[in-house]
Amino acid sequence: MPVYTLPELPYDYSALAPVISPEIVELHHDKHHAAYVKGANDTLEQLAEARDKEQWGSINGLEKNLAFHLSGHILHSIYWHNMTGDGGGEPLAADGVGELADAITESFGSFAGFKTQLSKAAATTQGSGWGVLAHEPLSGRLIVEQVYDHQGNVGQGATPILVFDAWEHAFYLQYKNQKVDFIEAMWQVVNWQDVARRYAAAKSRADVLLPAP
Repeated sequence: MPVYTLPELPYDYSALAPVISPEIVELHHDKHHAAYVKGANDTLEQLAEARDKEQWGSINGLEKNLAFHLSGHILHSIYWHNMTGDGGGEPLAADGVGELADAITESFGSFAGFKTQLSKAAATTQGSGWGVLAHEPLSGRLIVEQVYDHQGNVGQGATPILVFDAWEHAFYLQYKNQKVDFIEAMWQVVNWQDVARRYAAAKSRADVLLPAP
């Protein structure tokens, strides 16, 4: 089976400045994200050893570790592509993301309502975590979720399409303890083209995730 690998950034370290400094991008990607990749691979090796030896005393801890590291890897892999130096604003039909814009309005009443809900969710996540916009396949609507400590406060089967990292390593060097300021600034670099692509992909595979009739 293939091991997990650290994806390359889709831009250079300075591409998101001044919203996110080059130093934060470098440390966040090269150190923190890399640690999640290593942790996921190490935990899979430990689970394989437990199976081989039929020693299951540590299964609870290993499964929690796998969720922690794998969620960290997956969410960060989305996070980097969710941002661009020339992003921000609102998703508009004129920019080729009209379907996403309509879905946001239908699910949240307005873009402003959605923006406030995601911002509040990210800012108030207990412990360390994320604010997430996800496609929920059973209803076909968009929902906002909180992911705390890479474990979860999420609907099963929902697909993340826009993620806001609210862990301190994402902002502290630049924003200190002002997490709310960082989250507000994040809206300036949202890559709506990427979010729209993920929305379309989530819709296309929704039938696979739905319960059998």
